[in-house]
Amino acid sequence: MASNKKGMNLREDLTCAICCDLFRDPVMLGCMHHFCKRCISTYWRNIQGPVTCPQCRQEFPTRQFQTNYLVAGLVDKVRASSSDGYVKNVEKQLKESLEYHHSKREDYINMIRKDKEQVDTLKKMSVELQERIQADFQALHSFLQEEEASVLEQLRREQEEWERELQRHLEDLNGALQEVEQNVGTLQQAVDTKDATVLVEFQDCNSRSTVQVTKGPDFNSQVFSSKYASPTQYTTWRKMFQVLKPGPAQVTFDEDTAHPSLLLSRDKTTVVELPEMQPYRLHPKRFVQCVNVLGAQSFASGRHYWEVAVGGKPKWDLGVALETVDRQTRVKLCPENGYWTLRLREGDQYSAGTQPWTRLRLAVRPRRIGVLLDCEERRVAFYDADDMTLLHSFSDGPRGKALPFVSTCVTEPGQRPQPLRFIHLPVEYL
Repeated sequence: MASNKKGMNLREDLTCAICCDLFRDPVMLGCMHHFCKRCISTYWRNIQGPVTCPQCRQEFPTRQFQTNYLVAGLVDKVRASSSDGYVKNVEKQLKESLEYHHSKREDYINMIRKDKEQVDTLKKMSVELQERIQADFQALHSFLQEEEASVLEQLRREQEEWERELQRHLEDLNGALQEVEQNVGTLQQAVDTKDATVLVEFQDCNSRSTVQVTKGPDFNSQVFSSKYASPTQYTTWRKMFQVLKPGPAQVTFDEDTAHPSLLLSRDKTTVVELPEMQPYRLHPKRFVQCVNVLGAQSFASGRHYWEVAVGGKPKWDLGVALETVDRQTRVKLCPENGYWTLRLREGDQYSAGTQPWTRLRLAVRPRRIGVLLDCEERRVAFYDADDMTLLHSFSDGPRGKALPFVSTCVTEPGQRPQPLRFIHLPVEYL
């Protein structure tokens, strides 16, 4: 409204008082009033003598006026803004601007809605995670409390047993000592008397043996102390692995799946690449195109965790594979082909097995990789097993049976093949 009013006032200011239309070739008189050049010339044509201003009636000795180019420019702009083309163009611009702002408003509304949904999701997820963390720690607290109570109860029972045995032996010794002291007193009295009759009377007492007490229990304080002063925390920590969920899986390699260039250790926990392919038995489970091998244990439910020692090996792939993966062809290791993996190339180039690869920036080179498979949530996660730093997580994990997967990759010429090994916790946890 203010803009329209301002435009109307400007149009009025640029309107000729004679023809009541916008100025055409505006000129300015000495009194500062403006008129169309043609209008003022026509107005003065029939006037004899001094001419006057049509508005203020000021007289001028000569018929002179001055062209005002500034006003002329303003008139041109006002006239142009009044044209149909200009109006249509302005309307088009206004419409486009309105549509743009409508679009931005919708974008902002959607962004606000998305942020609110994310906040709600975050709050809900945080509650669930808090409950899970509390449950996990409660299980550990319960285990530690029960273990503490068990050890203290064992110490109490053993203490009481030793005390009973030692106390019983003390009582026997005290009884024997009392009898011996009585005999000593009697014999001393007989000796002091020096009466033949009395000496004959106590002759039998002299020959009688006193109460015999066997040697008591040999309590070894050093042994007793060592039993309970042992590294209790370490011992308990080893026991704790039995209640961990997921506990460290004792996985091994499936020899029937190993590529012919791979050699497994006797206990099936270590794999290393050989310089040449070895004679092998045909088996539909065996990889024949890539130096891959699967774990012997498959998982279809629950949560499972295992660790792979990679050491300083500069090139490897490891993770999880579906039981149904094609063993006869060479494929990209990605979820679309049934693989959820982490890989290393050139000694320091880590990537997650996505399509395309997702490069990872790691501050420290892991020596052991922890793999977590959550079948219920379809999640596969990789950790630096030394400090459990999360390296990468897949949220679209496998459906159906999945197995541990390892590829030694082909060793570069001039390099020595290095092994990959499943770590069996807690025995091998150093």
